[in-house]
Amino acid sequence: MVRFSRSSAHRLLHALCSSTTTVSPSPTGSLIAATFHLRHFSAGNVARAKAASINKEPWWMESMEMIRNIGISAHIDSGKTTLTERILFYTGRIHEIHEVRGKDGVGAKMDSMALEKRKGITIQSAATNCTWKDYKINIIDTPGHVDFTIEVERALRVLDGAILVFCSVGGVQSQSITVDRQMRRYEVPRLAFINKLDRMGADPWKVINQARSKLRHHNAAVQVPIGLENGFKGLVDLVKLKAYYFHGSKGEKVVIEEVPSDMEALVAEKRRELVETVSDVDDILAEAFLSDKAISDADLEEYPWFVCLILSDHYGPPYVSNHESTPAAQKKVGWCSLKVSASGSAAVCMPLAGDRAPKSPGAIRRATLAQKFIPVFMGSAVKNKGVQSLLDGVLSYLPCPTEVSNNALDQSKNEEKIELTGSPDGPLVALAFKLEENNFAQLSYLRIYEGILRKGDFVTNVNSGKKTKISRLGRMHSNEIQDIQEAHAGEIIAVFGVDCASGDTFTDGSVKYTMTSMNVPEPVMSLAVQPVSKDSGGQFSKVLNRFQREDPTFRVGLDPESGQTIISGMGELHLEIYVERIKTEYKVDVTVGKPRVNFRETVTQRADFDYLHKKQSGGQGQYGRVIGYIEPLPAESGTKFEFQNMLVGQAVPSSFIPAIEKGFREAANSGALIGHPVENLRVVLTDGAAHAVDSSELAFKMASIYAFRHCYAASRPVILEPVMLVELKLPTEFQGAVAGDLNKRKGLIVGNDQDGDDCVLTAHVPLNNMFGYSTALRSMTQGKGEFTMEYKQHSPVSNDVQTQLINAYKGTQAAE
Repeated sequence: MVRFSRSSAHRLLHALCSSTTTVSPSPTGSLIAATFHLRHFSAGNVARAKAASINKEPWWMESMEMIRNIGISAHIDSGKTTLTERILFYTGRIHEIHEVRGKDGVGAKMDSMALEKRKGITIQSAATNCTWKDYKINIIDTPGHVDFTIEVERALRVLDGAILVFCSVGGVQSQSITVDRQMRRYEVPRLAFINKLDRMGADPWKVINQARSKLRHHNAAVQVPIGLENGFKGLVDLVKLKAYYFHGSKGEKVVIEEVPSDMEALVAEKRRELVETVSDVDDILAEAFLSDKAISDADLEEYPWFVCLILSDHYGPPYVSNHESTPAAQKKVGWCSLKVSASGSAAVCMPLAGDRAPKSPGAIRRATLAQKFIPVFMGSAVKNKGVQSLLDGVLSYLPCPTEVSNNALDQSKNEEKIELTGSPDGPLVALAFKLEENNFAQLSYLRIYEGILRKGDFVTNVNSGKKTKISRLGRMHSNEIQDIQEAHAGEIIAVFGVDCASGDTFTDGSVKYTMTSMNVPEPVMSLAVQPVSKDSGGQFSKVLNRFQREDPTFRVGLDPESGQTIISGMGELHLEIYVERIKTEYKVDVTVGKPRVNFRETVTQRADFDYLHKKQSGGQGQYGRVIGYIEPLPAESGTKFEFQNMLVGQAVPSSFIPAIEKGFREAANSGALIGHPVENLRVVLTDGAAHAVDSSELAFKMASIYAFRHCYAASRPVILEPVMLVELKLPTEFQGAVAGDLNKRKGLIVGNDQDGDDCVLTAHVPLNNMFGYSTALRSMTQGKGEFTMEYKQHSPVSNDVQTQLINAYKGTQAAE
């Protein structure tokens, strides 16, 4: 049975049942007392309708349909946080608008950290919730800088839909490509919002074409701007064919008018383009389009259902059936009329009105949920135009939690994949996707996929096996928490004092489900840090452990040679932010060493090993022999180390095989060239020998370590360095100087595009040569150039660089 508003149906049912004996003065009674439209109902039709009514929808279905979980993501400085600020204002969540870099010094609501307000950028993703037209919208505002890409990654892991924001001048930029790739990875349906139409050089049609060519988006505009740049006044809705203007000091008054006469030709052209684009991926709309039928707004957008109450003296009590209120359906059954059959059965059909009335999905929604189409909205958040229309688009085109498929792995059945129903009636399944530590307790953000979580409940951490009581439950509004008593499937909430790690799954103990993990990129840069005062060493260690729990891309290690603490992250800004937080938030003064690139080593050819570890020093000795070879893994292999036991027979007892693998793994942690880990390595054990008395796990582990060191040189090892994808935008007159500088930095230019008067260069440059590049670029372009970079891959260094790195490593070893 199709979903409908229970309250509307019940009111209709009560009105119609009471009117069967007396004439009611209500509108429903008047309808029944009016002229009847007769239509015969067969017993089969009535029986089928009655059977449909028996399959009543569960109590939670309506509330689930009224939820949207969305994220707002984009390239840095595209206006994500400014857009979120307007959404919160128009939905009544906040009562004043503050700018990201506002003169009042307050800052945007979602940038709650002092460091975010000072730098004017988003560092951590922040969650909030608001209500728009009775729909509850949970929003996560994510950072735009590539160094904080893990914040986007884990947000998209738990969201049902997203808004991808573009700058109308900058268009599709490097981080736009990264964010879009993350949305594809987690199969997130999305809308596009072209922001900053008030800026000089704004061109939304250029951005749409860039999204098609660079991102392979199957998209089309659902709005046309009325003017651009300083003349931007409003928008024309291509679905409803109405013009929308945003009046008032903060754009809070939405005025709807007819399409301006001078824009009718452009609007007709863009609407036809929208219909054609959606028809390519939606069979129902394609059928109507190809038959030259007029495409109405009901074909493109949701339209309401009407309720049909069937009254019968042969088939039991009255029951309710639903139908689509398309013109064809209205004509077929009669609209707002009473039907009486010869057998005495009767039915009344009338529309369900109001914002909460159930809807039938239109073509745009069907295509968007199937991830075959991306509707493009437009506006200017800072000028308070177009935000309300975007909110309507979120309700119309993005999915509710029950329309998204989520899978879990059943640990009790060898990780069998289980599709979750998304029902509050099921067992509790929730994923901790983000952690925040404060001075009092750990705050854990949870997405509930199934079941209900109540304050005071005991939950089980499936990953650790620990059982914990939920002492405090709440919904987040940036850095504020609103206490609640319970939350059900589909909601994003926060819990206090639950010890867990990012990515842990919680259940009520009745099932052992774990949610699939998120993608965590490897760090590419390291810094040596140490506290100035020895007295602050304890606080320093506590802070680093806290950061590691919060951020999976932030790693802490110890340099075995120097004994220094090494922090690793996604880039200069990432590590700079954490060093500042150590100093400002936790009052620990630290000294910072020179940035260090995370090099890797790998082998390029097969090398055999045959090593006997034999040691006798009185008493039981050590004896272990390992025979085999090492070789590089295929380029397409997803693993970095692989151990294969090809041993035949019992030359080496099977109980020693794990020790052999452990020895090779330990040896591969430090290559002989520069002491960095060895990757893309396969170790194959083919033979060996053991002693009845002297063989032990330690003996075979030592044999493996020495075997690797002896054969490593014969495998022709090379050093791998992180290579960054760098995108630069600069005035054309500086192109020669910048390209020459990239060549000096051993960069490879792979793209050269023109964007108005600017040149856009794309290059692959070794990270080791990019330190301090922002200063160099400013000096070369008189401050007019800008660049972004993100990790691409580890690639072999040139022979001269390898020689330099090896000599530097040997010099360091000799000095120590």
